[in-house]
Amino acid sequence: MKILVINNGSSSLKYQLIDPGTEQAVCKGLCERIGIEGGKITHKTDSGKYVFELSIPTHTDAFHQMLSIMTKGEGAVVKSKDEIAAVGHRIAHGGEQFDKSAVITDEIFEMIEATRSLAPLHIPAHVQGVRIAREIFGAHIPQVAVFDTAFHQTMPPRAYIYPIPYSYYTEHAIRRYGFHGTSHRYVSAKAASFLNRPIETLKIVTCHLGNGSSLAAIKCGVSIDTSMGLTPLGGIMMGTRSGDIDPGVLPYIAEVTGKNLAEIDGELNKQSGFLGVSGLSSDNRDVEIAAANGHKMADLAQEICAYQISKFIGAYAAAMGGLDCVVFTGGIGEHSSDIRERACQDLGFLGIKIDGEKNAEKHPRDISLENSAVRTLVIPTDEEMLIALDTYAVLKTSICEAVKVCLRFVSCLVNTLGV
Repeated sequence: MKILVINNGSSSLKYQLIDPGTEQAVCKGLCERIGIEGGKITHKTDSGKYVFELSIPTHTDAFHQMLSIMTKGEGAVVKSKDEIAAVGHRIAHGGEQFDKSAVITDEIFEMIEATRSLAPLHIPAHVQGVRIAREIFGAHIPQVAVFDTAFHQTMPPRAYIYPIPYSYYTEHAIRRYGFHGTSHRYVSAKAASFLNRPIETLKIVTCHLGNGSSLAAIKCGVSIDTSMGLTPLGGIMMGTRSGDIDPGVLPYIAEVTGKNLAEIDGELNKQSGFLGVSGLSSDNRDVEIAAANGHKMADLAQEICAYQISKFIGAYAAAMGGLDCVVFTGGIGEHSSDIRERACQDLGFLGIKIDGEKNAEKHPRDISLENSAVRTLVIPTDEEMLIALDTYAVLKTSICEAVKVCLRFVSCLVNTLGV
């Protein structure tokens, strides 16, 4: 069985073809600049990396071109699309309706569409991806939705209810949802495996740090709190996003500048974070180099980010009543030794002690000192693999349920006919 994993964006299409039996990616790729001049598809297999510069007018064209590359020429990995048994879709927001992955029926599809207002930048693209996949593969190929928010549905009300009039929650579903759930779930399970301990015995803080960043408190294998909120704007500072700020800042900015809410929201989402503080770039790699070369605002951006990470780690240790492990993942979490060092330098009182030499390695795993009471790990995330495994598990469950229904029907029929 081969499962196609899709992450559809507004002008991009990420994909991987995965064999869940071997847990290996057969190929992976990215279609960029869809609907924009200068379209490009980067396709990777075991035999090499292939780059195609071509026009990609629509997402439908991207799907067809992706399948053509998979089945023909040097980058081919399957003979035809008929070898694809199912499609797993990353869905950014599942609201409160979904606490696990689900086969996309017409009813489920409508429920996904209904969350559009909760993630207006993501859901329209994801819905489009599902619709196109249905058209291309046909109704006989199952589609499965894997929700970023599902893992955090285990949070207790004290963690997800905002202290505003309760009617906003009951009437408009305004609450903390959290994101990056697939990543937090994946790396926490990998951490338990690395430590050779049942995840049900562990208290873990996972730090998914990238252009979008979030932290999660994972106690006994379930999420009890997370830094992002109703939208992916909350939590720590990010590439272009502000993270948490005093709500009073918004009306004050409006008063002193005359800007409307939409303009301010745009600034908080697209002109803040590393870009806003450093004035240089939204890419932490650029900011880190500038800081090392003495750029004061770049250094301040690094300090703010690391300080906020350390505050969340401390808060989550308190929320869980202890801490066994901290996990860094994501583009920044995996590759920025500077952010990891800065974030952990004042957490020795919690038992977090990192080894400078291990932390500086190119691909470190356990960066803890030998006498550290809390293990600090660096674990590459693989959301696509988890989406494929979830898709496989959901389909197996659906098949088993269908078989049970058939057997019950046959049993009733036999009893009725007296055979």
